[in-house]
Amino acid sequence: MFTIGDFARYGRVSPRMLRHYDAIGLLTPDRTDPATGYRLYGAAQLARLNRIIALKDLGFTLQQVGAVLDERVGPEELRGMLRLRRAELAEAVAAASARLTRVEARLRSIESEGHMPADDVVIKTVPAVRVAELTGTAASFQPQDIGPVIGPLYDRLLPLLEGAGLRPTGPGIARYEDAPEGGGAIVVHAGVTVSAPVGPVGDTEVRVVELPPFEAATIVHRGAMDDVLSTTHTLARWLDANGYRSTGYSREVNLECPPDRGSWVTELQEPVAKA
Repeated sequence: MFTIGDFARYGRVSPRMLRHYDAIGLLTPDRTDPATGYRLYGAAQLARLNRIIALKDLGFTLQQVGAVLDERVGPEELRGMLRLRRAELAEAVAAASARLTRVEARLRSIESEGHMPADDVVIKTVPAVRVAELTGTAASFQPQDIGPVIGPLYDRLLPLLEGAGLRPTGPGIARYEDAPEGGGAIVVHAGVTVSAPVGPVGDTEVRVVELPPFEAATIVHRGAMDDVLSTTHTLARWLDANGYRSTGYSREVNLECPPDRGSWVTELQEPVAKA
């Protein structure tokens, strides 16, 4: 017979852990001295302890370990548990690998620039949102072509919503897509978040649309949108360094729009997929 200290040493666990296993009925000692209360373990119990350690190492909970050891789990159910654990581990490895790629890219950026980058890129799922919007066409996606189109659209949109008794419930959202006629022309959608039903707003040109959720790489731009190119270039470099590719035009979410355009804060949300 082994004392709890000796049994713990041979089993490479702590006495405290053995007491816990005893308390939950997972591994009870062969005998407990009635006079001293000392727990005594038999050599044959090392096999059960080894199985407990092995199953725990696979990521099973103690409740699951107990069910397996007491044969309350059949072979098919055990295979299912192992397949599920394999999927969980594969997902964790993939997430850790993606995080490692981002860390390496950040290190390269710091080493090349000599300082911590001010702009952070975050991958996130953008939820579905409902917007009321007006649409126009710009000659290209260059800021000098977008600005003269989107500004007047917003100047018209807000009074039309007010006249229809429709109040924004969230930030302005601008989005873009290639124009059907091609040639580099861009359809510009100037919108604001609302909670109104999908469809036309009264007898105006404004339409309420539901924008679906999507996976996006996001970055915050501070300043006028005429100066957005440096931020979009930072985002493009990050995507390339971290194994992502763009799947469309960035959506612009107006977080702060004071009269001074140089103080604007805008989140760029670029739809992405793994390269």
